[in-house]
Amino acid sequence: MDDIYIQQALVLKEVKHVLKKLISEDPMESLYMVDTIQRLGIEHHFEEEIEAALQKQHLIFSSHLSDFANNHKLYEVALLFRLLRQRGHYVHADVFDSLKSNKREFREKHGEDVKGLIALYEATQVSIEADDSLDDAGYLSYQLLHAWLARNKEHHEAIYVANTLQNPLHYGLSRFMDRSTILTSDFKTKKEWKCLEELAEINSCIVKFMNQNEIIQVYKWWKDLGMANEVKFARYQPLKWYMWPMACFTDPRFSDQRIQLTKPISLIYIIDDIFDVHGTLDQLTLFTDAVNRWELTGTEQLPDFMKMCLSVLYDITNDFAEMINKKHGLNPIDTLKRSWVRLLNAFLEEAHWLNSGHLPRSEEYLNNGIVSTGVHVVLVHAFFLLDQSINKEIVAIIDNFPEIIHSVAKILRLSDDLEGAKSEDQNGLDGSYLDCYMKEHQDVSAEDAQRHVAHLISSEWKRLNREILTPNPLPSSFTNFCLNAARMVPLMYHYRSNSSLSNLREQIQMLLNVDAGHI
Repeated sequence: MDDIYIQQALVLKEVKHVLKKLISEDPMESLYMVDTIQRLGIEHHFEEEIEAALQKQHLIFSSHLSDFANNHKLYEVALLFRLLRQRGHYVHADVFDSLKSNKREFREKHGEDVKGLIALYEATQVSIEADDSLDDAGYLSYQLLHAWLARNKEHHEAIYVANTLQNPLHYGLSRFMDRSTILTSDFKTKKEWKCLEELAEINSCIVKFMNQNEIIQVYKWWKDLGMANEVKFARYQPLKWYMWPMACFTDPRFSDQRIQLTKPISLIYIIDDIFDVHGTLDQLTLFTDAVNRWELTGTEQLPDFMKMCLSVLYDITNDFAEMINKKHGLNPIDTLKRSWVRLLNAFLEEAHWLNSGHLPRSEEYLNNGIVSTGVHVVLVHAFFLLDQSINKEIVAIIDNFPEIIHSVAKILRLSDDLEGAKSEDQNGLDGSYLDCYMKEHQDVSAEDAQRHVAHLISSEWKRLNREILTPNPLPSSFTNFCLNAARMVPLMYHYRSNSSLSNLREQIQMLLNVDAGHI
């Protein structure tokens, strides 16, 4: 592997030279390069350069909004708008106001401007609440791109357009995107940028090698833990747990973090099954009480597999807290405990509903269901794993279930329920938001209820976008992790057709092909 790291260093030096030169000499061209870097999933190499390029343009864009819009192509305006917002720089959507009043003129001018329309459509995906002009622009660009597709089915860019409409960049993870459709024709003709493709290939090789080693370590940890010897836990596949950290910790250097985060994720899945399949209500009540007290005393009546799970939960959490304490000088054990207590209490509430045969009101179900996703447990652990300074004030924010965690959890809960309804996988035993909603609104059809949920998901993405744009004490590394977690949802709970699924399957197959002897 030494040779590939040497090769990476040489190519990286060349790319950085090109990017720095463009930032100073051709700022607009530098944005095309930033966009390509992000699409290729290698932005972790260029954090300083990307921030420099966007800071420079943000000042110009914000100070002279109308002048910038009038003096640049639609593609350029839309690209800069999206790049700035995705990076957490707020820019007003007023730049697209003119589209609302001049739709006929816009159709005539841009009806065949595929590049501009795609950039505009992509830009509208970073909208927040009350971005009416941006929403209108999104609908208009969507209509015009569909009309263009109908007229140009055999055009060489037709697949690219169709893929963009189905899978906008903002909702996807670059690692799982089809590169044959995301690279623009402009990029492919620029010889000085060919080194970017080479860097991406090198990065891909390094990441695959690291992921293969990590999954071997995860399997070894699971085997050494001893839980796999228990019949009820024997069928679990650690690969499913590892997929979340693999996708959300995008920087290759976070190898240990990916392994460490897999551990609490495994327990979320296992405890969820204990509540759904293995435990009686009396047992689950004792189990939850033990977690609330954070001790094993008083659990003598529980079956051995439940006591084993409690013991592992305490050990993993205590070890995690000690690891963070050694690194940061701050012990997060109370925050970690509270995250598990929240989750177990939510699981128990669902168990009571199931036992009584009672469907709660949709709002009550959703409020509890947001917690029972376990998203907050994952994100709390991820927060402590990120390389950043930690203080009591920031920990207090994380401890209080902040809006950004709430949004990711709500997107997952609703997406899971919606996909279950569409695929008819829901068995009706534990209910879903759609079951509760349709019970309250008996005149609503299943299709209308699904549209309602899709609208709630879309609205929650707007709130998540606002959290990314709103200045707050939470570090950008954490907000980016949250964004990646939300982006992972359509892949794990594919409530809509998603071409990235095939690429995710390829990654899984690659990991499964690791020599079984190592596992």
